[in-house]
Amino acid sequence: MIQLEHISKVFDGKKGQTQALKNVSLSVQKGEIFGVIGYSGAGKSTLVRCVNLLERPTEGRIMINDRDLTTLSNAQLNESRRKIGMIFQGFNLLSTATVYQNIFLPLKLTGVSKKEANERVVKYLRIVGLEDKQEAYPAQLSGGQKQRVAIARALAHEPEVLLSDEATSALDPDTTEAILDLLLKINRELNITILLITHEMHVIQKVCDHVAVMENGEVIESGSVLDIFTDPQHTTTKRFTSSLFKGDVPQDLLESLEQRGSVVTLSFVGNSSEEPALAAVSKKFDVYPNILSGNITQLKDQPFGRLVVFFEGNNDETTLAINYLESVGVKVEGVDKSVRSDYRVS
Repeated sequence: MIQLEHISKVFDGKKGQTQALKNVSLSVQKGEIFGVIGYSGAGKSTLVRCVNLLERPTEGRIMINDRDLTTLSNAQLNESRRKIGMIFQGFNLLSTATVYQNIFLPLKLTGVSKKEANERVVKYLRIVGLEDKQEAYPAQLSGGQKQRVAIARALAHEPEVLLSDEATSALDPDTTEAILDLLLKINRELNITILLITHEMHVIQKVCDHVAVMENGEVIESGSVLDIFTDPQHTTTKRFTSSLFKGDVPQDLLESLEQRGSVVTLSFVGNSSEEPALAAVSKKFDVYPNILSGNITQLKDQPFGRLVVFFEGNNDETTLAINYLESVGVKVEGVDKSVRSDYRVS
Protein backbone atom coordinates (compact mmCIF):
# COMPACT_ATOMS: atom_id res chain seq x y z
CA MET A 1 0.00 0.00 0.00
CA ILE A 2 2.72 2.48 1.08
CA GLN A 3 6.30 1.79 0.15
CA LEU A 4 9.06 4.20 1.15
CA GLU A 5 12.31 3.31 -0.60
CA HIS A 6 15.62 4.77 0.58
CA ILE A 7 14.20 8.16 1.55
CA SER A 8 16.68 10.90 2.43
CA LYS A 9 15.90 14.54 3.11
CA VAL A 10 18.42 17.37 3.37
CA PHE A 11 17.44 20.91 4.41
CA ASP A 12 19.58 23.89 3.43
CA GLY A 13 20.01 26.57 6.11
CA LYS A 14 22.14 29.58 6.96
CA LYS A 15 24.53 27.34 8.87
CA GLY A 16 24.74 24.73 6.15
CA GLN A 17 22.88 21.52 5.43
CA THR A 18 20.89 19.40 7.89
CA GLN A 19 20.10 15.81 7.02
CA ALA A 20 16.69 15.10 8.52
CA LEU A 21 16.24 11.65 6.97
CA LYS A 22 18.90 9.08 6.11
CA ASN A 23 18.05 6.21 3.76
CA VAL A 24 14.69 5.36 5.36
CA SER A 25 12.72 2.42 3.95
CA LEU A 26 9.29 1.30 5.21
CA SER A 27 6.50 -0.92 3.96
CA VAL A 28 2.91 -0.38 5.14
CA GLN A 29 0.33 -3.00 4.21
CA LYS A 30 -3.21 -2.17 3.14
CA GLY A 31 -5.66 -1.97 6.04
CA GLU A 32 -3.11 -1.84 8.86
CA ILE A 33 -2.17 0.83 11.37
CA PHE A 34 1.57 1.45 11.17
CA GLY A 35 3.24 3.57 13.84
CA VAL A 36 6.45 5.57 13.66
CA ILE A 37 7.85 6.55 17.05
CA GLY A 38 10.87 8.55 18.13
CA TYR A 39 12.03 11.25 20.49
CA SER A 40 12.03 14.91 19.51
CA GLY A 41 14.22 15.56 16.47
CA ALA A 42 14.19 11.94 15.28
CA GLY A 43 12.84 12.93 11.85
CA LYS A 44 9.44 11.27 12.12
CA SER A 45 7.35 14.36 11.22
CA THR A 46 9.57 15.08 8.23
CA LEU A 47 9.05 11.48 7.16
CA VAL A 48 5.25 11.62 7.25
CA ARG A 49 5.26 14.92 5.35
CA CYS A 50 7.30 13.23 2.64
CA VAL A 51 4.60 10.60 2.15
CA ASN A 52 2.24 13.07 0.44
CA LEU A 53 5.13 15.24 -0.77
CA LEU A 54 4.40 18.21 1.48
CA GLU A 55 8.15 17.79 1.79
CA ARG A 56 9.81 16.43 -1.33
CA PRO A 57 12.55 13.93 -0.46
CA THR A 58 16.07 14.68 -1.64
CA GLU A 59 16.48 11.03 -2.61
CA GLY A 60 14.28 7.95 -2.77
CA ARG A 61 10.85 6.90 -3.97
CA ILE A 62 7.36 7.24 -2.42
CA MET A 63 5.14 4.44 -3.72
CA ILE A 64 1.41 4.39 -2.96
CA ASN A 65 -0.59 1.66 -4.68
CA ASP A 66 2.44 1.01 -6.90
CA ARG A 67 2.48 4.61 -8.10
CA ASP A 68 5.65 6.65 -7.57
CA LEU A 69 4.49 10.06 -6.37
CA THR A 70 7.90 11.62 -6.94
CA THR A 71 7.49 11.20 -10.72
CA LEU A 72 4.03 12.79 -11.04
CA SER A 73 3.15 16.14 -12.53
CA ASN A 74 1.54 18.73 -10.25
CA ALA A 75 -1.92 17.89 -11.60
CA GLN A 76 -1.37 14.15 -11.11
CA LEU A 77 0.03 14.71 -7.62
CA ASN A 78 -2.97 16.80 -6.59
CA GLU A 79 -5.23 14.00 -7.81
CA SER A 80 -3.29 11.40 -5.82
CA ARG A 81 -3.31 13.57 -2.68
CA ARG A 82 -7.11 13.41 -2.61
CA LYS A 83 -6.74 9.78 -1.58
CA ILE A 84 -4.35 10.70 1.23
CA GLY A 85 -5.98 12.32 4.26
CA MET A 86 -3.95 14.01 6.98
CA ILE A 87 -4.61 15.11 10.55
CA PHE A 88 -2.29 17.26 12.66
CA GLN A 89 -1.68 18.12 16.29
CA GLY A 90 -2.96 21.68 15.71
CA PHE A 91 -6.37 20.80 14.13
CA ASN A 92 -6.06 23.58 11.45
CA LEU A 93 -9.75 24.53 11.52
CA LEU A 94 -11.16 27.78 10.11
CA SER A 95 -12.09 29.78 13.21
CA THR A 96 -14.78 31.83 11.41
CA ALA A 97 -16.49 28.80 9.89
CA THR A 98 -18.90 26.39 11.53
CA VAL A 99 -18.15 22.70 11.95
CA TYR A 100 -20.32 22.01 8.91
CA GLN A 101 -18.51 24.60 6.81
CA ASN A 102 -15.05 23.36 7.87
CA ILE A 103 -15.87 20.04 6.23
CA PHE A 104 -18.15 21.24 3.39
CA LEU A 105 -15.96 24.00 1.94
CA PRO A 106 -12.85 21.86 1.20
CA LEU A 107 -15.09 19.38 -0.60
CA LYS A 108 -16.60 22.12 -2.77
CA LEU A 109 -13.12 23.39 -3.63
CA THR A 110 -12.19 19.95 -5.00
CA GLY A 111 -15.28 19.84 -7.24
CA VAL A 112 -17.61 17.65 -5.18
CA SER A 113 -21.27 18.51 -5.91
CA LYS A 114 -23.26 20.35 -3.25
CA LYS A 115 -25.57 17.39 -2.74
CA GLU A 116 -22.78 14.85 -2.33
CA ALA A 117 -20.73 17.21 -0.15
CA ASN A 118 -23.70 17.64 2.18
CA GLU A 119 -24.19 13.89 2.37
CA ARG A 120 -20.55 13.35 3.22
CA VAL A 121 -20.57 16.02 5.95
CA VAL A 122 -23.55 14.36 7.62
CA LYS A 123 -22.08 10.87 7.22
CA TYR A 124 -18.66 11.59 8.66
CA LEU A 125 -19.87 13.82 11.47
CA ARG A 126 -22.00 10.88 12.51
CA ILE A 127 -18.99 8.54 12.36
CA VAL A 128 -16.93 10.82 14.63
CA GLY A 129 -19.89 11.40 16.96
CA LEU A 130 -20.46 15.13 16.31
CA GLU A 131 -23.70 15.18 14.36
CA ASP A 132 -25.15 17.61 16.92
CA LYS A 133 -22.29 20.13 16.51
CA GLN A 134 -22.81 21.13 12.86
CA GLU A 135 -23.55 24.78 13.63
CA ALA A 136 -20.95 25.21 16.36
CA TYR A 137 -17.74 27.19 15.84
CA PRO A 138 -14.28 25.85 16.76
CA ALA A 139 -14.03 28.19 19.75
CA GLN A 140 -17.09 26.46 21.22
CA LEU A 141 -15.49 23.01 21.04
CA SER A 142 -13.12 21.10 23.30
CA GLY A 143 -9.74 19.96 22.03
CA GLY A 144 -11.03 16.46 21.47
CA GLN A 145 -14.04 17.72 19.55
CA LYS A 146 -11.80 19.89 17.34
CA GLN A 147 -9.70 16.86 16.51
CA ARG A 148 -12.84 14.90 15.66
CA VAL A 149 -13.84 17.65 13.23
CA ALA A 150 -10.38 17.49 11.68
CA ILE A 151 -10.72 13.72 11.33
CA ALA A 152 -14.18 14.07 9.77
CA ARG A 153 -12.79 16.65 7.33
CA ALA A 154 -10.03 14.25 6.29
CA LEU A 155 -12.45 11.33 5.95
CA ALA A 156 -14.91 13.36 3.89
CA HIS A 157 -12.51 13.17 0.94
CA GLU A 158 -12.83 9.38 1.30
CA PRO A 159 -9.09 8.65 1.32
CA GLU A 160 -7.42 5.25 1.11
CA VAL A 161 -4.64 6.40 3.46
CA LEU A 162 -4.83 8.54 6.60
CA LEU A 163 -1.67 10.21 7.90
CA SER A 164 -1.65 11.23 11.57
CA ASP A 165 1.12 13.56 12.73
CA GLU A 166 1.09 13.65 16.57
CA ALA A 167 -2.71 13.95 16.46
CA THR A 168 -3.14 13.15 20.17
CA SER A 169 -0.12 14.87 21.72
CA ALA A 170 -2.04 18.07 22.62
CA LEU A 171 -4.89 16.18 24.29
CA ASP A 172 -5.46 15.05 27.87
CA PRO A 173 -5.23 11.29 28.62
CA ASP A 174 -8.98 10.57 28.56
CA THR A 175 -9.46 12.46 25.29
CA THR A 176 -6.44 10.71 23.81
CA GLU A 177 -8.05 7.35 24.61
CA ALA A 178 -11.26 8.43 22.89
CA ILE A 179 -9.43 9.59 19.75
CA LEU A 180 -7.43 6.36 19.60
CA ASP A 181 -10.66 4.37 19.88
CA LEU A 182 -12.04 6.45 17.01
CA LEU A 183 -8.96 5.71 14.85
CA LEU A 184 -9.41 2.00 15.55
CA LYS A 185 -13.06 2.26 14.53
CA ILE A 186 -12.16 4.08 11.31
CA ASN A 187 -9.50 1.51 10.46
CA ARG A 188 -11.77 -1.47 11.07
CA GLU A 189 -15.05 -0.17 9.64
CA LEU A 190 -13.74 1.85 6.68
CA ASN A 191 -10.62 -0.26 5.99
CA ILE A 192 -8.46 2.86 5.80
CA THR A 193 -4.71 2.36 6.10
CA ILE A 194 -3.27 4.61 8.82
CA LEU A 195 0.33 5.80 9.13
CA LEU A 196 0.68 7.29 12.58
CA ILE A 197 3.49 9.46 13.98
CA THR A 198 3.90 9.72 17.74
CA HIS A 199 6.36 10.02 20.63
CA GLU A 200 4.04 8.11 22.98
CA MET A 201 4.53 4.36 23.33
CA HIS A 202 1.02 4.06 24.73
CA VAL A 203 -0.35 5.11 21.32
CA ILE A 204 1.69 2.40 19.59
CA GLN A 205 0.62 -0.17 22.18
CA LYS A 206 -3.08 0.54 21.82
CA VAL A 207 -3.70 0.82 18.09
CA CYS A 208 -0.73 -0.22 15.93
CA ASP A 209 -0.01 -3.47 14.11
CA HIS A 210 3.57 -2.62 13.16
CA VAL A 211 6.01 0.02 14.35
CA ALA A 212 9.26 1.63 13.25
CA VAL A 213 11.53 3.32 15.80
CA MET A 214 13.45 6.37 14.57
CA GLU A 215 16.53 8.13 15.88
CA ASN A 216 18.68 10.81 14.21
CA GLY A 217 16.80 10.49 10.92
CA GLU A 218 17.16 6.71 10.66
CA VAL A 219 14.96 3.70 11.37
CA ILE A 220 16.87 1.84 14.07
CA GLU A 221 14.35 -0.98 14.58
CA SER A 222 11.05 -2.10 13.08
CA GLY A 223 8.66 -5.02 13.23
CA SER A 224 5.32 -6.11 14.62
CA VAL A 225 4.28 -4.40 17.83
CA LEU A 226 4.33 -7.76 19.60
CA ASP A 227 7.90 -8.48 18.49
CA ILE A 228 9.11 -5.01 19.44
CA PHE A 229 7.55 -5.26 22.91
CA THR A 230 8.74 -8.78 23.63
CA ASP A 231 12.22 -8.55 22.13
CA PRO A 232 13.45 -4.94 21.74
CA GLN A 233 17.02 -4.77 20.47
CA HIS A 234 18.08 -1.12 20.49
CA THR A 235 18.55 0.85 23.71
CA THR A 236 16.12 3.54 22.53
CA THR A 237 13.46 0.91 21.79
CA LYS A 238 13.98 -0.57 25.25
CA ARG A 239 13.41 2.86 26.79
CA PHE A 240 10.13 3.21 24.94
CA THR A 241 8.83 -0.23 25.88
CA SER A 242 9.99 0.15 29.49
CA SER A 243 8.07 3.43 29.78
CA LEU A 244 4.84 1.41 30.04
CA PHE A 245 6.09 -0.65 32.96
CA LYS A 246 6.52 1.46 36.05
CA GLY A 247 8.21 0.31 39.22
CA ASP A 248 11.96 0.17 38.83
CA VAL A 249 13.75 -1.95 41.39
CA PRO A 250 16.43 0.06 43.26
CA GLN A 251 19.97 -0.74 42.13
CA ASP A 252 21.27 -1.53 45.61
CA LEU A 253 18.39 -3.99 46.18
CA LEU A 254 19.15 -5.77 42.90
CA GLU A 255 22.81 -6.13 43.83
CA SER A 256 21.91 -7.45 47.28
CA LEU A 257 19.43 -10.01 45.95
CA GLU A 258 21.76 -11.27 43.22
CA GLN A 259 24.13 -12.47 45.94
CA ARG A 260 21.40 -14.83 47.21
CA GLY A 261 19.73 -15.96 44.00
CA SER A 262 18.66 -14.87 40.51
CA VAL A 263 16.76 -11.75 39.46
CA VAL A 264 15.05 -12.12 36.07
CA THR A 265 12.45 -10.42 33.91
CA LEU A 266 9.48 -12.55 32.88
CA SER A 267 7.45 -11.55 29.83
CA PHE A 268 3.97 -13.03 29.42
CA VAL A 269 2.33 -12.80 26.00
CA GLY A 270 -1.22 -13.66 24.95
CA ASN A 271 -2.60 -16.77 26.64
CA SER A 272 0.55 -17.23 28.72
CA SER A 273 -0.33 -14.06 30.63
CA GLU A 274 -3.48 -15.79 31.90
CA GLU A 275 -1.78 -18.95 33.20
CA PRO A 276 -0.68 -19.31 36.86
CA ALA A 277 2.79 -20.39 35.76
CA LEU A 278 4.69 -18.52 38.44
CA ALA A 279 2.54 -19.99 41.17
CA ALA A 280 3.27 -23.48 39.85
CA VAL A 281 7.02 -22.93 40.06
CA SER A 282 7.14 -22.92 43.86
CA LYS A 283 5.21 -26.20 43.95
CA LYS A 284 7.25 -27.99 41.31
CA PHE A 285 10.75 -26.83 42.28
CA ASP A 286 12.73 -25.98 45.38
CA VAL A 287 12.80 -22.24 44.68
CA TYR A 288 10.92 -19.31 46.14
CA PRO A 289 9.80 -16.64 43.63
CA ASN A 290 9.31 -13.12 44.93
CA ILE A 291 7.75 -10.52 42.61
CA LEU A 292 9.66 -7.23 42.84
CA SER A 293 7.71 -5.20 40.27
CA GLY A 294 5.61 -5.46 37.12
CA ASN A 295 2.16 -5.30 35.58
CA ILE A 296 0.06 -6.43 32.63
CA THR A 297 -0.87 -4.11 29.78
CA GLN A 298 -3.03 -4.59 26.70
CA LEU A 299 -1.53 -4.51 23.23
CA LYS A 300 -3.91 -3.97 20.33
CA ASP A 301 -5.16 -7.56 20.20
CA GLN A 302 -3.71 -9.36 23.21
CA PRO A 303 -2.40 -8.88 26.75
CA PHE A 304 1.28 -8.51 27.53
CA GLY A 305 2.78 -8.64 31.00
CA ARG A 306 6.22 -8.08 32.47
CA LEU A 307 7.42 -9.00 35.94
CA VAL A 308 10.76 -8.59 37.68
CA VAL A 309 11.11 -11.67 39.90
CA PHE A 310 13.71 -12.80 42.45
CA PHE A 311 14.24 -16.57 42.59
CA GLU A 312 15.77 -17.68 45.87
CA GLY A 313 17.25 -21.17 45.69
CA ASN A 314 20.20 -23.13 44.36
CA ASN A 315 21.30 -22.77 40.74
CA ASP A 316 20.13 -26.21 39.60
CA GLU A 317 16.57 -25.74 40.88
CA THR A 318 16.45 -22.18 39.50
CA THR A 319 17.52 -23.47 36.07
CA LEU A 320 14.78 -26.10 36.14
CA ALA A 321 12.22 -23.46 37.14
CA ILE A 322 13.30 -21.15 34.30
CA ASN A 323 13.19 -24.03 31.81
CA TYR A 324 9.67 -24.81 32.94
CA LEU A 325 8.53 -21.19 32.53
CA GLU A 326 9.96 -21.06 29.02
CA SER A 327 8.20 -24.32 28.16
CA VAL A 328 4.80 -22.77 28.95
CA GLY A 329 5.44 -19.67 26.81
CA VAL A 330 7.04 -17.28 29.30
CA LYS A 331 10.08 -15.36 28.07
CA VAL A 332 12.86 -15.16 30.67
CA GLU A 333 15.65 -12.56 30.58
CA GLY A 334 18.16 -11.01 32.91
CA VAL A 335 17.32 -7.56 34.25
CA ASP A 336 18.68 -4.78 32.02
CA LYS A 337 19.95 -2.26 34.52
CA SER A 338 20.87 0.27 31.81
CA VAL A 339 17.25 0.99 30.89
CA ARG A 340 15.02 3.01 33.16
CA SER A 341 11.26 3.46 32.75
CA ASP A 342 11.28 7.07 33.94
CA TYR A 343 13.15 8.31 30.83
CA ARG A 344 11.37 11.47 29.75
CA VAL A 345 10.23 12.27 26.22
CA SER A 346 10.68 15.85 25.09
